[in-house]
Amino acid sequence: MSCWDTIADYGLRSLGIGERLLPREDFTLCQQFTLIGSGMLWNIYFGTLALITGFFLATAVALGKASRNRVLRKLSEWFIFVFRGSPLFIQFFFAYFLFLLLKQSTGMFSALSYAWAGALVVLFLNTAAYTGEIFYGALQSVPKGDVEAADAYGMSGWSRFRRVIWPTMLRLAWPAYTNEAIFLFHATTLVFFSGFPALQQKGDALYYASYFADKTFNPFVPYPILAGYFILLTLLIVSIFGLINRRLNRHLPQDRRPRLKFRPNLLR
Repeated sequence: MSCWDTIADYGLRSLGIGERLLPREDFTLCQQFTLIGSGMLWNIYFGTLALITGFFLATAVALGKASRNRVLRKLSEWFIFVFRGSPLFIQFFFAYFLFLLLKQSTGMFSALSYAWAGALVVLFLNTAAYTGEIFYGALQSVPKGDVEAADAYGMSGWSRFRRVIWPTMLRLAWPAYTNEAIFLFHATTLVFFSGFPALQQKGDALYYASYFADKTFNPFVPYPILAGYFILLTLLIVSIFGLINRRLNRHLPQDRRPRLKFRPNLLR
């Protein structure tokens, strides 16, 4: 079987398209690159959807924490505290059994007991908590002069927030938010260990890397391939976020525009 045949058979296997049976012997580099790359589609799915939806919840959480309303402020503070104070793996573990209990007791929410939905919810809430704290810090750092200038122009309420406070908050928070986005995509590898079952063996990249490591008794081929894919994904994220950062700071002189720096979180 040529490499092109392997790509045609296994390129979309993680989505249930193509050959259903995994290779059993004579594992080739092409098979490992193809199947691990196929699994990356799920990691991109988890990271992209959690990042997009978490962005809006994080904005609401940041505003809630800065609110003068005691109820909103406390709810936001406890939301951030719970999801930042507990390990992500434990959140996966408890969420799986909670969703499984809901499924057994009510007969509903069955989709949440599978990785494609349940793990996505956990990642969404987790990144919303971390990003909410980032946005809150940026919100507190918005220069008062900008707000006073908006008041002087007659802006108030939603108009002032949309045109002055929110763009400034994003500019200040964007470098830290970029690092959060990178870590979120890296954290998607925990889904494989979280207890959420992969529907019909439609696993992520680590699922296939572990399969090849177990079958060949050689982890020094599939895991570096997995790391290489994530390095490429990180470069893509930095490039996209760098373009957005340039757009957010387009009004500043070239030498005053903040540059993005990748600072990985060693502990979560």
